Amino acid sequence: MIAPSFSPLYKFLDNFSMATSTSPTSEPATTIPSGETTKNEQTYPCSCHCGSITFTVTLSPPLTEQTVMECNCSICRRVGYLLVYPPKEAVVFSEDSLPRLSRYQFNTKQIDHLFCGNCGSSLGIDFCEFRQKGYGISVRAFNNVDLEGLKYKKWDGKAKLPPYSDVSGVQWALDHPAGENERKEKAT
Repeated sequence: MIAPSFSPLYKFLDNFSMATSTSPTSEPATTIPSGETTKNEQTYPCSCHCGSITFTVTLSPPLTEQTVMECNCSICRRVGYLLVYPPKEAVVFSEDSLPRLSRYQFNTKQIDHLFCGNCGSSLGIDFCEFRQKGYGISVRAFNNVDLEGLKYKKWDGKAKLPPYSDVSGVQWALDHPAGENERKEKAT
């Protein structure tokens, strides 16, 4: 069950991910001489800036036929997410990358934002139990992709996602009341 506070996001994502290609559906699979089937898909190597986290993302249709979501909510704006929504099985992390993957939760603490624990690169979102069919992966993590050549759809997450305000920094103070005084003392 989806938490009520995330309902607008998940309703949007379900509609968005179904309509991200320029055609309503992927091209049908075709048979090649060996008897295997192939789809209109492409696998992209991805990484953080320092290379500590590596993974691949397979998109069908390929990225050039996808529409990338650009959201203005507090986290997407700050980390620079430009998101596509592959199914979970289409995102494969190299085995040695998983222990170095950092996760960040805020607000309702029900989805994980994925980062490199070494260089801090933002990689995307793991929707955990709320969206088991996939991730939101930032195309900024794709290696050698021309961001200027992609199609984008802007989404006003700032106005459409509760609590309808920028909660950045507020949650840290709530979770660390003693630490808030330390942080203020260091700033002065």
